[in-house]
Amino acid sequence: MMKNILLICSAITFMMSVNSCVYDFDELNTNPNLIDRVSPGTLLNPILYGVTSFNTSRADAFTFQLMQVALPFPSAAGGIHRYDLTESAGNSTWNTYYRWLINIKEMETAAIAAQDPNYEAIALTLKAWVYSLLTDSFGDVPFYEASKAEEGVLRARFDTQQEIYEAILKDLEIANSLYDLQRNMIYGEDILFQNNVARWQKFTNSLHLRLLLRISNKHTDAYSRMAEIISQPAVYPIFSSNEESAVLKITGVAPNLSPWGRAIDFTTFRSMSEFFIDHLNQLNDPRRAKFSTQARELDGQSIIGYKGIPSGYASNESAFQFQPSNHNIALVQAPMIGLILTYAEVEFIKAELALKGHIAANAKSHYEAGVKAAMAIWGVQLPNEYFTNPAAAFNNTIERLMLQKYIGLYFNDYQQWFEYRRTGYPVLPKAAGMLNDQKVPVRFRYPVDVQLHNRANYNDAVARMGGDNINIKVWWEM
Repeated sequence: MMKNILLICSAITFMMSVNSCVYDFDELNTNPNLIDRVSPGTLLNPILYGVTSFNTSRADAFTFQLMQVALPFPSAAGGIHRYDLTESAGNSTWNTYYRWLINIKEMETAAIAAQDPNYEAIALTLKAWVYSLLTDSFGDVPFYEASKAEEGVLRARFDTQQEIYEAILKDLEIANSLYDLQRNMIYGEDILFQNNVARWQKFTNSLHLRLLLRISNKHTDAYSRMAEIISQPAVYPIFSSNEESAVLKITGVAPNLSPWGRAIDFTTFRSMSEFFIDHLNQLNDPRRAKFSTQARELDGQSIIGYKGIPSGYASNESAFQFQPSNHNIALVQAPMIGLILTYAEVEFIKAELALKGHIAANAKSHYEAGVKAAMAIWGVQLPNEYFTNPAAAFNNTIERLMLQKYIGLYFNDYQQWFEYRRTGYPVLPKAAGMLNDQKVPVRFRYPVDVQLHNRANYNDAVARMGGDNINIKVWWEM
């Protein structure tokens, strides 16, 4: 059990003393995820549910606000939607991802011990997924020395984001080569793909495309590598339909519960943003009804259509003579879904590659397929006349493509934020009420515990990156 205490302490801060975590002994002692011996499948479902449910809640609490999808209302001053990120804004992201990375490491160890290549490939894929989220949120983070408290490493070195990406891309390559489609997954049924090894392999390679595109501004071979993967479906199968998407079905049956204990919390003191709703209105987009309610007159009686609140509004709620559109509460009532990586995203990746001339394909066709799939994942049918609307028709610009990708990444962890930082699209509104010189923050600050207890390694990372503030760009950003 002391080993497990050390593991958790190391994951959260990479430096905190063992004694500082001893007060959690009873909780650790009853945590089913922290057992000394596991089969390759023991930790799979807890990892999938734990990371996805956290990501879904963070899409609401962080990404929606920063990317001007939805706003707190009323909100007199400050807040994420005004680009006011506190020093602790990234704490839960750091702590949660490192906690689950310990479990992923144990899963990989168990898979190797059992000589089960499929579970080993899955563990490598999960590791790449979570580490990409972590490093894209902070920049340089501990990788090679992370989660090694039982080996005596309590002050982990920070690795560069470039080094981390090279490692996880290599892991995805190895994972793809490990899959054995003739071998069954025998250690329980997984809640994501129901033991379908072929779908796991497609997830691995689709994730590979996402991460290669993420670093394409800095990695000279990224585009050619993506083209190679797409051109060899027999070797590198990727998602080819919505049914294959990595979308976790949250059933509402314990322990697979909605991240919202009370669904009403999703809609209390909230409003949809004018920026997001106006784009859906211009598109006459059928996802409006899935994502939001309609606005009403102040008396709460007369419906006035879909209408949001301006981003960074400087006044209080009394300035608005209507009740704005709000979240659709049904989105967080189980059964619900948690997006990990969808077929729509793969189609948008192909559209971008075709538009830039890196693959011989029709960018318009992939764009339209991406839009259709992005609607279908929410149970919405693409209207026949949708692309006759000039606002929706493909116009051979990255801006038009990224607007639809932005909508398609709705509720998908931090992906809207990451893609905005990669491309600068969609162009977000600026308002006098916004802070940080009206600039979108591009990273979280490192947690205070890390700054205090792993000071030397923290200082090395900060010096290398050029600082520790919300405007310091990570390696792959232009």
